[in-house]
Amino acid sequence: MTLLPSISFPSPSVLRIVATLLIASCAHSSWAAGPKDLKNSVWPTRPLRILVGFPGGSTPDMAARTLAEPLSRALGQPVIVENKPGASGNIAADQVAKATDDHTLGVVINGNLTSAKLLYPKLPYDPAKDFALVSLLTTAPLVLVAPAAEPGGAEFFNAARQGGSQWNYGSVGNGSVAHLGMELLKSRVPGLTPVHVPFAGNPQVVTAMLGGQIQMALIPPGVAMPHVRSGKLKAIGLAGGRSSLVPEVPPLADAGVTNVNLEVWTALIGPASLSKAAQARLAQEVPRIIRDADTRQKLFNQGWQAVGTSPDGLNSRVKDEAAILGGIIQSRGIKIE
Repeated sequence: MTLLPSISFPSPSVLRIVATLLIASCAHSSWAAGPKDLKNSVWPTRPLRILVGFPGGSTPDMAARTLAEPLSRALGQPVIVENKPGASGNIAADQVAKATDDHTLGVVINGNLTSAKLLYPKLPYDPAKDFALVSLLTTAPLVLVAPAAEPGGAEFFNAARQGGSQWNYGSVGNGSVAHLGMELLKSRVPGLTPVHVPFAGNPQVVTAMLGGQIQMALIPPGVAMPHVRSGKLKAIGLAGGRSSLVPEVPPLADAGVTNVNLEVWTALIGPASLSKAAQARLAQEVPRIIRDADTRQKLFNQGWQAVGTSPDGLNSRVKDEAAILGGIIQSRGIKIE
């Protein structure tokens, strides 16, 4: 008869120790592969769309397209920028708010998140409830520009007063930061009364100025300065302090106009329905991309300061600026039907 070797089983106490170690090991592996390894997430599963509420070549469009390529590499999916201009960006913002495909995002400007609800009684979206905030992407000062033949400094404002309501100023739309900024400027310069003419985007504002239809506008440096440096437009001053983006342009305070401090910015948002996995992945990747040296330089060349905040950082900026713009809207009695 062949005898089977005896088998010795571990005691119950030893088994409990082994089981505890295995559970701890699995928990550690799960944690390590959690938020810090979001690249293994199944999202995104198809190409992403970034909707921009302004025409191609506008400053928000340039910021979105600068983000799109590196974001595509990081996510492993194509990122397509789609222009949906109109209503100061609110048409595109509304489409983002109502998106349910988990693959639609938006690059918006200040007004879409800060002042739109105050200006538009029938706004079809609620900025405070309908968006998942991702990141503040870029900021830029606003440059007051005029036709090249106009005088500079304080003399410009004397000429503007003499022009009265025969002078027009342009902006990217009713309720835009450029519009509100000009109304703030008018409140700071007695006798300044140019009439507002809205356009679809900053390129159209510049075209109108070059064609003599408007005499002044607040526009970002990325659009303004090529025309200023070529001698086609004149930079009167910055709505704020000096900026490394345009060191040659003095602040408006040098021309005697104080307390006009506004800048334009862009932000990446998604709909409130955006999945937690998508929000977390974007919150990880987007600030890293925006702060990358190569991206920062590209944005700087376009006239933007790269920022790249967390969702909380963007939320703080929205709240602070909503208070400022709300004051302008109330004090000037601005309403948009």
